Amino acid sequence: MSQTTERQEAGGLGTYDAATLETGLYEWWVEEGFFRAGQDPGKKPFTIVMPPPNVTGVLHLGHALDSTIQDLLIRFKRMQGYDALWVPGTDHAGIATQTRVEAKLMEESGTTRHDLGREKFIERVWSWKEEYAAVIRAQIRRVGASVDWSRERFTMDEGLSGAVREVFVRLYEDGLIYRGNYIINWCPRCGTALSDIEVEYKEQHSVIYEISYPLVSGEGSLTVATTRPETMFGDVAVAVHPDDERYKHLVGSTLRLPLVERAIPVIADEYVEPEFGTGAVKITPAHDPNDFAVGQRHRLPSVNVMEKDGTLNHHAGEFAGMDRFAARKAVIKALQERGLIREQPHLHAVGHCERCGTVVEPWLSTQWFVKMQPLAAPALNIVQDGVTRFVPERFAKTYQHWLENIRDWCISRQLWWGHRIPAWYCDDCGATTVAREAPATCSHCGGTRIHQDEDVLDTWFSSALWPFSTMGWPQDSEDFRRYFPTSVLSTGFDIIYFWVARMIFSSLYFTGREPFQDVLIHGLVRDAEGRKFSKSLGNGVDPMDVIDKYSADALRYMLVTGATMGQDMRFYMERVEAAQSLVTKIWNAAKFVLMNAGGVEPVTDAPKPQRLADRYILHRLEETVTRVTTGFADYQFAEAGKELYEFFWNDFCDWYIELAKVALYEGDEAEKPPTQAMLVYVLDQALRLLHPLMPFVTEAIWQQLPHVGRTITLAAWPTTDPARLDPAGYHEMALVMDAIRAVRNLRHEANVNPGKKVAVVLKPDPAHEALMTTAIPSLRRLCNAASVTVGADVAPPQERMTSVIAGAEVYLSLAGLVDTEAEHERLQKEKSDLDGEVARLLKKLDNPSFVAKAPAEIVAKEREKLALYEERRAKVLAEMARLL
Repeated sequence: MSQTTERQEAGGLGTYDAATLETGLYEWWVEEGFFRAGQDPGKKPFTIVMPPPNVTGVLHLGHALDSTIQDLLIRFKRMQGYDALWVPGTDHAGIATQTRVEAKLMEESGTTRHDLGREKFIERVWSWKEEYAAVIRAQIRRVGASVDWSRERFTMDEGLSGAVREVFVRLYEDGLIYRGNYIINWCPRCGTALSDIEVEYKEQHSVIYEISYPLVSGEGSLTVATTRPETMFGDVAVAVHPDDERYKHLVGSTLRLPLVERAIPVIADEYVEPEFGTGAVKITPAHDPNDFAVGQRHRLPSVNVMEKDGTLNHHAGEFAGMDRFAARKAVIKALQERGLIREQPHLHAVGHCERCGTVVEPWLSTQWFVKMQPLAAPALNIVQDGVTRFVPERFAKTYQHWLENIRDWCISRQLWWGHRIPAWYCDDCGATTVAREAPATCSHCGGTRIHQDEDVLDTWFSSALWPFSTMGWPQDSEDFRRYFPTSVLSTGFDIIYFWVARMIFSSLYFTGREPFQDVLIHGLVRDAEGRKFSKSLGNGVDPMDVIDKYSADALRYMLVTGATMGQDMRFYMERVEAAQSLVTKIWNAAKFVLMNAGGVEPVTDAPKPQRLADRYILHRLEETVTRVTTGFADYQFAEAGKELYEFFWNDFCDWYIELAKVALYEGDEAEKPPTQAMLVYVLDQALRLLHPLMPFVTEAIWQQLPHVGRTITLAAWPTTDPARLDPAGYHEMALVMDAIRAVRNLRHEANVNPGKKVAVVLKPDPAHEALMTTAIPSLRRLCNAASVTVGADVAPPQERMTSVIAGAEVYLSLAGLVDTEAEHERLQKEKSDLDGEVARLLKKLDNPSFVAKAPAEIVAKEREKLALYEERRAKVLAEMARLL
């Protein structure tokens, strides 16, 4: 056990010191192997693979939320007796990591990756990976994640790299991976292709340009509409709809492409929408996916006018070498000088690189693709058939929509960091060899002059294999047989396309099984104003700073109870403070129990209730066990967390502990042992229920309680026991609590000093007289009463305040508490103030102009205020009359 825990064992619970306590406990947990799966093959497995954080930096609040949800489930299932495995790991994050390392390289030495060369640059990235993986590892530990560190994986470790090559080769051999020329999304800044879902579309106020293309015959012109005039140098035709009467006579004619004077034909194609723009469309196969398809149908050439860095090439004539946006301005100016262009305002969606924000360029390129239609159909069926389900269910529609409209997946990236494509090209015969291991010769001609493809695979290609590659696949490993398919995936809705769908179709194709049973979708963590956290807004919150200031337990509780599954949450530091108050409440309650339960043996079964308070707390414990267990099982974490808060703070601390003091301090010696046993038992059960949410404080306290076992991490989850239910006892205790609340409210209304003792008189219904009589010691202590008189026929005090509750009238004697004359003066002043408010509101509401012109909700609110003030004034008048 950790030094921290040993110190506390020697001296009991000291001052709560989260930083020391949490670090010491986590190291002890790991050293003792409490998180290691597979130690009891007789247990049923429950598996989660951690969505691997990118090795691009540190974890954010979204990671903290995701980790807490997963840890809650793992700890819950582990305590329920499952062989719970949580596999940790990190992702190499190709574009993102390479970009970060390139930026650091430029900042530190003013050099580029090309100055270093591929091998040296990759060494730099591996150093970066080791540094930030260590940081991420430490942060995962700080949050309290009970992962099995002996099974930690990285998407580019040896085993996972082998799985990636195996998948690529199999898909290639099955005809599902191909290489070809196609329009892809190109990021000039990152210098690589992007898949469709790596492009973010943003609405922009722009311009649509109408350009006149003269007929070669000199008999007029044809006007086309475009938002990208700089691509006109790649035009190979102008298309019109075959049924468009305006242009039928021009089909087959030849146009002169402005500025370069190249001749291009007018063609007819049903792709053209006659109602859009002018009804004539410039066809640029190398820079638009729809135009590419038209070009394929009409066997048109493809003219790529742009370099990889976004500058125009030699096809642009005098504009060659210019950046695409500078060229746009220059082309517009040149066309204006010739009177060939008009402009119209236009709102349209422009694609941006998801990583760097650069405007993406549709670009003709040779890339590797995965055929998606054969893979998408089974992935759709498995969700529709309920084999894998989304929670909340509405996100299944998001998943379904993407798969039903899927295009082939561009998987090659023009990067150096990542899984290099296992394809080799022969310099002698030009053939391609795809292999699991690097070949020495060409598989087609036997030549030795071969070279590997320079590109790497899309990061998501390897991430798609995560649920089964981490288990040892493609080998038939023991872990793969035992822990796959996994049980639950927890992730954000923003990567349903990127990751969830790809894991499902990859797993189905290569293992024949679903990768997980349930997909939990949580929302985003936003700032207090509902904005995303971002560097530009300067609103970022480091979860480690929050833990340093408060505790991991407080952050975890706040995140889990902040919103229901699938909903975004707003992060308020005040809510973390409130969660920390609960941690402190738990600690202080435990200190009380430990101070007053010396010598008690471990309490494994519910003690027999001796007092009404015992019956009440056992009833509430049973309700809480049932609701929390159901809540965790049904992924209703926020509701379960609030249920725990209500039980521990209200039922246990505010009521049972206070009621227990009567038996401990005012009862006879025979009452103490059963009360001590009940305190220990209920605290033990509550700590177990709280443990998945607040692992550190619960473990620290549990180690001090009389207990059986080494750690609360492996303690049995509380089970339901209908024998603990006692509706009658609960109802009777509720009546006593109502009476106590009534006295406290009367004291407050009479401005009685909390430390001053009072005289209380209860006049219960005959049916409740025995109950209230028995409760006199509790009423006296919790109401700070000098005397409590109970009787169905008791006379109320002459000077009194009254409260009517179910089954009884409650009187607070004012004799000696209140100066009648001073109280009358106070009430007179309060009446005067209320008279003024009532008169003001009556005047306002009697004004027809206000009632007619003000919003209905404002008028209604003013009427509510009037009713409230009139009610308060009536009570004041009644009290004044009583004092006379």
